[in-house]
Amino acid sequence: MQSTDVVARWAGFCPICSQQTFFSARDAWFRDYLLCETCDGGSIPRERALMLAINQLLPHWVELDIHESSPAPRGVSKILAAHAPRYVASNFWPDIPSGTPYLGTRCENLEAQTFSSESFDLVITQDVMEHVFDPQAAYQEIFRTLRAGGYHIHTTPIYKELVQTEQRATLGQDGKITHLAEAEFHGNPISGEGSLVTFHYGYDLAELITRWTQFDVEIRRFADRTHGIVAEFSEVIICVKPD
Repeated sequence: MQSTDVVARWAGFCPICSQQTFFSARDAWFRDYLLCETCDGGSIPRERALMLAINQLLPHWVELDIHESSPAPRGVSKILAAHAPRYVASNFWPDIPSGTPYLGTRCENLEAQTFSSESFDLVITQDVMEHVFDPQAAYQEIFRTLRAGGYHIHTTPIYKELVQTEQRATLGQDGKITHLAEAEFHGNPISGEGSLVTFHYGYDLAELITRWTQFDVEIRRFADRTHGIVAEFSEVIICVKPD
């Protein structure tokens, strides 16, 4: 149970709200509980890590064509939607035709998108890749929809004890899910039922991505108190489509 007492608090600068602030946590699991006190709705370390990478690599992001799959109701998603005029958000509903506007976003299956090739300068996914059944198809589709020189900047948990990625569930052609490990669910912004975890990624993730696509891959790890990025699973994966 989350404590009512603050277990950690310090001053810093938030790359999402762009303000001097305090980062504080009421639980020792900083990944979910080390919040920016200034951000609308709070922000957590992996979100701040993602925004820091975007600001450093693409400081002109307000001018770019951006696609975000499965946006969050706070943090990076909220900032991009408010300030980037060519930002497009998508979610996936199995019973809605792909490409259809729905509930303020667009229905898109990340593994089989309806966007034209070379549509975007930047694609963002925040803790999405561990929920897709065919990450190879998803990365290939993201590569296809990016322009030359474009970026896929994203987060997904990377397990430090895993040398090789482990698949936890498969999806059959009949739509039946086969569990290869105990079912695990994460929060889902469009469903109270949560999202099934299909993969635990290991340190071979960069190798897998380059096996599936022609992306150049960088993975950044953080121990950054200044920006409130102190937590497990705060890596940012940066994929660049060669010119």
